[in-house]
Amino acid sequence: MSTDNTNEDSGSDSGGHCSTPDSDGEVAEEIAIISFGRKMDTAEEIKAEIGDRYETIDIIEYHGDVFEEHWGEYDCFIGLMASGIAMRKTAHLLDDKWEDPAICVVDEELTWAIPITGGHHGANQVAQDLATMGAVPAMTTASEAAGKQGVESKAKAMDAHVVNGDSTVKTNLAVLDDNLGPVARLEGPKAVLVGDDVTVLKRNKDDGVVIGTGSVSGASKESFLDAWEEALAQTDYDLDDVEFVGTATRKEDEEGLLAAAQELDLGVVAFDKETLLDHEGPTPSKSKELIGWPGVSEASAIAGGAEQELVLEKIGYENEVTVAIGR
Repeated sequence: MSTDNTNEDSGSDSGGHCSTPDSDGEVAEEIAIISFGRKMDTAEEIKAEIGDRYETIDIIEYHGDVFEEHWGEYDCFIGLMASGIAMRKTAHLLDDKWEDPAICVVDEELTWAIPITGGHHGANQVAQDLATMGAVPAMTTASEAAGKQGVESKAKAMDAHVVNGDSTVKTNLAVLDDNLGPVARLEGPKAVLVGDDVTVLKRNKDDGVVIGTGSVSGASKESFLDAWEEALAQTDYDLDDVEFVGTATRKEDEEGLLAAAQELDLGVVAFDKETLLDHEGPTPSKSKELIGWPGVSEASAIAGGAEQELVLEKIGYENEVTVAIGR
C-alpha cells in the first residue's frame, strides 16, 4: 500500500495518494498463454480462472518462434515455462518498455508468478491475478519492492495515462526517496512547459464522476458495492462513468473498500486530512467534532472531481457506508 502523498489541484492544492488493484496506467487487456503441449490442462485452468478479467485470453502451444510470431498481437504473454526459456526467446525482440508486450512466467504447479518484463505494463497485474490461484507474485519493480506506488500507479488510479514515458525514471526515483512532490491538476485551455523530470498524466475521460466514500471500520465489501450502486442510481451516471473511488488516508486500508474497488476494477485515491478540510462538503459530520476530520464522502468526492462540485450529497447505507458523488 502506498504511503506517499499526491496532490490534485484545480487552482488550489489537494493532496492524497493512490491505491489500485494493479499498478499501471496502461493495463493489459489481451493475453496469450504460451504453453508446452504437456501443460495445456494448466493453461486451460488459468484461462478459466482469470479469463473474465480480460478482453481476450488465447492459449498458444509453444514452438521455437512462437513469441516472435505473435509479438505485438498481445499486451502480455503468460509463459507457462521456465523463466530462462522466455528470456532467451524474447530478448532479441525487446525494444521499448512502453511498446513491448509484458511477460509473466508461471510454473506448472502455479507456485510462482514472475514478471520478467513490463512489470508496470501488465505483468504485475497478471501476476496478482495469478495469485488468486495460489501463485506467489514475485514482483521486483522498485516501487512495488519498496511497498510504494509509482506514477504509473497514480495514473491507473486516476483513470489517466502517462504522456511522456521517459520522465518516469526520475519521478519514480523521487517516489522511492519520498520526494515526488504534489501532482498538480490543471484545467485548460492552458499551455504547460515541463522539464524531463516532470511526468505528465492525461485523463482518459473528460466528464467522469468520483465516488466519495467513508465507512465504519470493518464494513463489508458487499456494503460498499450496494452503497455505491444505490448512490449512482440516484444520479444520471452509471458505473462506466466512474473515474475512481475517493476516500481518506485514515480509511485507505479498509479491506471491504479495497475488495469492492478491485471487483469493479476501480482505483482508490486516498486524500489527507488537510485536503479534505479544504474541500469540506455541506453536510455536517460528527467526525469533525470528534476527531477533527470532515465528512469523508463529500470532501473526497469534491476534492477528486474535475469541477470540484457535488452531483449527489452524502447518503448513508445500513449505518456502515456513506457515499457522495462528485464531478
